[in-house]
Amino acid sequence: MPNIRLPDGSTKSFPNPVTVAEIAQSIGAGLARAALAGRVNSKLVDTGFRVDSDADVAIITERDAEGVEILRHSTAHLLAHAVKELFPDAQVTIGPVIENGFYYDFSYKRPFTPEDLAAIEKRMVEIAKRDLPVQRKVMPRDEAVEFFRKQGESYKAEIIASIPEKEDISLYGQGNWIDLCRGPHVPSTGKLKVFKLMRVAGAYWRGDSRNEMLQRIYGTAWAKKEDQDAYLKMLEEAEKRDHRRLGTQLDLFHMQEEAPGLAFWHPKGWVLWQAVEQYMRRVYRENGYREVRGPQILDRSLWERTGHWENFKDNMFTTASENREYAIKPMNCPGHILIFNKGVRSYRELPLRYGEFGSCHRNEPSGALHGLMRVRGFVQDDGHIFCTEDQILPECVAFTELLQKVYRDFGFTEVIYRVATRPAKRIGADELWDKAESALKQALEKSGVRYTLSPGEGAFYGPKVEYSLKDGLGRVWQCGTIQVDFSMPGRLGAEYVAEDNSRRTPVMLHRAIVGSMERFIGILIEHYAGAFPLWLAPEQVVVLNITERQASYANDVKEALVKSGFRAFADLRNEKISYKIREHSLQKLPYQLVVGDKEMQAETVAVRTRSGEDLGAMSLEAFTARLRNEANAQVHG
Repeated sequence: MPNIRLPDGSTKSFPNPVTVAEIAQSIGAGLARAALAGRVNSKLVDTGFRVDSDADVAIITERDAEGVEILRHSTAHLLAHAVKELFPDAQVTIGPVIENGFYYDFSYKRPFTPEDLAAIEKRMVEIAKRDLPVQRKVMPRDEAVEFFRKQGESYKAEIIASIPEKEDISLYGQGNWIDLCRGPHVPSTGKLKVFKLMRVAGAYWRGDSRNEMLQRIYGTAWAKKEDQDAYLKMLEEAEKRDHRRLGTQLDLFHMQEEAPGLAFWHPKGWVLWQAVEQYMRRVYRENGYREVRGPQILDRSLWERTGHWENFKDNMFTTASENREYAIKPMNCPGHILIFNKGVRSYRELPLRYGEFGSCHRNEPSGALHGLMRVRGFVQDDGHIFCTEDQILPECVAFTELLQKVYRDFGFTEVIYRVATRPAKRIGADELWDKAESALKQALEKSGVRYTLSPGEGAFYGPKVEYSLKDGLGRVWQCGTIQVDFSMPGRLGAEYVAEDNSRRTPVMLHRAIVGSMERFIGILIEHYAGAFPLWLAPEQVVVLNITERQASYANDVKEALVKSGFRAFADLRNEKISYKIREHSLQKLPYQLVVGDKEMQAETVAVRTRSGEDLGAMSLEAFTARLRNEANAQVHG
């Protein structure tokens, strides 16, 4: 006689074992119709799951985040089912849920075309309308291997054969189609109503470039049509804001095959870079950081001592000279420890904060490269704080406050906080990991912010807080981080003289605010759609003459603005003023100053904003004051 405890605190008793679907029906017919799955004692299960003892039970619907995930996972199965009906020779591999959707990888004799995608989506709609029951089946491992081999599904058979021999295999079927899956899934295909196939891409089997190239079909699925419409509209806007497209349009940077994963910065792009870097350099100075610079290439033996060679070698570029092997640094932390080690350090010097705009290289797979967002060479606003255990908490609290201010200055007001805990592959004793993870959680609690946990996502040398920002389209980008490291300083012999004259190993806090400068600038480009606030704009003001008579005056205005510290230039071309205004509007300049005979005689300028607003004539002094106030408000407001 199971007693079922519901989320509202109420209890229901049943004389016999009962399914999640029957529990939902006992609560109400509406909930029974809406039920997608259940949560029994914190475990997600199908609605057909039978509860035979006392349990805490919640009914999962499309209103729950888990419900949307289940809809997406089930829609991935719907995709595979449709592909098999239309292309029986296609082999099915894996199909997980991803952010905002799902994908499925297929092996097929020819590439899928856009026409194929349209036909597959149409068949998915048809299968969903059949309202086929989705049923779970358990099969012994070897029997499941043989079952899929007989069906010609060699990839599925290979996956199952890699599972331990004595484990039973969970399968889900709908109609005449069945797949390997842990579940849970929706009760029937009729629950799947809002989805769209997006594109086809290549993907190596098991992510290994030595294996066959498969075809990956991406899709999106939602609980409500309006949610999907909003998502598709966001994607359309994101395409317009793509930093690669705007990088070309605004002449900021480019990338080319001769240097995969590395950016060529053009003059205007480098001005934007310097605006970001010099702002961050001022942040360093004002918050007690001493800027340092470490070498690019360090001997293999150092990377072995730090643990990078064992844990990170595949991501490192290496080189050799005179029978010595070196690595191009993928991160700056070992160099900062070597700087700390030069000289005797006292507890009175701690916390000691080093900062570096360090150039790093990582051997990212070519298929993962994506403009400035995923590169092989990048510069970090890197910093390392050497401190005592007692100083961890105040340093982490101060860092969170500083990061929040920096993000606000760049125009990002919403920050998401995650604590990433110990991974399976790590260095250091568990008691040190306990201490480090506890310090990070306490720091965020003291900062008064909510956070979630990312189990197993920490660095191999320590746990970390990941700071993610939301951009103008609501997309989340993880940029900042602070990591507590009890291991690496000791591995490289770092120590300080404590108050009792004993030698102790400092704790090292690895921290970055914007992270990769390249990636952060890519985010800025897309966040602002290239229309940067005044203080970041590569070109802030253009002065336009109407005829040749005003050329000298226009140039004098430009020179005065430059002397006042603004990024101004004059367009003195013999073109119609309407043409010049339109051209510079496309370049998204904050201000255009038009000077004709009237302005020249009155020693004024006619001011137009980026939005096309005509502010009328004003003196150069008044306009300069406006610029100064606007720039200061954006950074210090």
